[in-house]
Amino acid sequence: MEFPHRTKLLLSLFSILTLLSAFNFTHVSGLSGRQLLQTENTSEPLRHSDDTVRVDPLDHFNKYKGGFDITNKHYWSSTIFTGIPGYAIGVAWLLCGIGYGGFLVVTTFWSKSGNRKLKKKSFSCYKHCYLWHIILASFFTILAIAALGLVLGGNVKFHSRASTVVDIVIETANNASGTIYNTTGAMRNIRENLETTDVGFQASNFLTSTSDQLDDEAADIEREARKNRRLIHKGLNIVYIITTVIVSLNLVAVIALSVSGFLKFRRAVQWLIVFCWFLTILCWFSFGLYFFLENFVGDTCTALEDFQQDPYNSSLSSILPCDELLSAKPVLSEVSAGIYDLVNEVNSNITSLQQTMSLNLVYVCNPFSEPPEYKYLQGNCPENTIPIGEIPKALKVFISTSNFKTVEAYTTSIQNLLNAYPGMEDLVECQTVKDAFSEILIKHCEPLKRYVRMVWVAMVFLSVIMVVLVLVWTTKARHERNYHSSDGSVKHHIAAANMLDSGMANAGNGNTDHTLV
Repeated sequence: MEFPHRTKLLLSLFSILTLLSAFNFTHVSGLSGRQLLQTENTSEPLRHSDDTVRVDPLDHFNKYKGGFDITNKHYWSSTIFTGIPGYAIGVAWLLCGIGYGGFLVVTTFWSKSGNRKLKKKSFSCYKHCYLWHIILASFFTILAIAALGLVLGGNVKFHSRASTVVDIVIETANNASGTIYNTTGAMRNIRENLETTDVGFQASNFLTSTSDQLDDEAADIEREARKNRRLIHKGLNIVYIITTVIVSLNLVAVIALSVSGFLKFRRAVQWLIVFCWFLTILCWFSFGLYFFLENFVGDTCTALEDFQQDPYNSSLSSILPCDELLSAKPVLSEVSAGIYDLVNEVNSNITSLQQTMSLNLVYVCNPFSEPPEYKYLQGNCPENTIPIGEIPKALKVFISTSNFKTVEAYTTSIQNLLNAYPGMEDLVECQTVKDAFSEILIKHCEPLKRYVRMVWVAMVFLSVIMVVLVLVWTTKARHERNYHSSDGSVKHHIAAANMLDSGMANAGNGNTDHTLV
């Protein structure tokens, strides 16, 4: 049996295969929810979803038609721009606040400098208006607290689900690096086994250099995965923390405003109105942010569906190198065919020996199906056959010690290749990526879209309530300001009139006494 030549050929083919897979899969090392990976390949995706045709502010507000492509800045700008309703309303509310503040400054200055006339006003409606203000403020405060609870609950669920998706995809990259490490471990075992044979030196050098390159590629995958995991989790945590802080501040401010208003702490109410006005601006901006995130999540899930249907012609083709990994499949087929032919040759020799020497030898289990499929049949051996790794045991009593070591080295090497074969097959066929995307689609896409929609809808509800609540308290504060100002003026003039009347009365009494005297 001529093992050396075939074994060297199989080792060479398998090493080429693992190198091709490792080099290509390095580009997938940063796979993630928002940032699936960043590659130098910026080719246009072959299929585009109409949902991504949006206004692009970086392209003079022309329509973006490049499809889902996270490596394209125009995709990001057009998607972020979908939150323009929230951004625009937030800016408008800010301008209204600035305008109203300026109006208060002008009117206050004007009233102090020139408006000294006594205004006759009817204050009969003060208590009636005060009662209605309190009722409205209480009602909208309760609604605001309910909306804050919805935002907080949706934000927690969205953050948890998004973190789970990121962990799934990062784990996919780690599994790829683990597959490569398993392969290099098998190759090191092969190198150690072949050191005792006559082809040991040449094979050892080849396997050493190849396994070192593969280890470097696997280390790159792990390093990129760790870096992207940190970056993405940092981004998700920032969004989560900012939203939680805005919700918490809103809750405190709304309650404090209500308490201060009920207790008639005028100065505290004025400052809290300003603070709530600012928080309302943040709520509108948050609505725009989560509206953009819903569009991005929808685009991502649509892209994953396209990928599941055709991994080699989808909107993710520009960032996932499955078509490049597919180019390594012929090498994998060569390895399969080589092992298949080798096992058939061994079994043919066994048949010859049985006919010539009347030996009762068992046949070797062929781990691959017949051509042209060469499908790997792991653990599916017929009865009265043995795996390749057990050949030395079957031949131990028939061959010399030196030949036994040679056969053991070669058969163990082939068995090590077979042990690493399933992982390499999944890597080449992009099966690990398909499985990860399938899990995301089935278990996480719909909940992600539902929770992010829940957040932005609740944020719109909260923003509208905050606008009404701020207007109610602003109206009440201004009403009380005018009331107290006018009331003070009335009291001042009444006091002056009383003093005048008292002085005149005293003067009259003095004159009367003088006349009598």
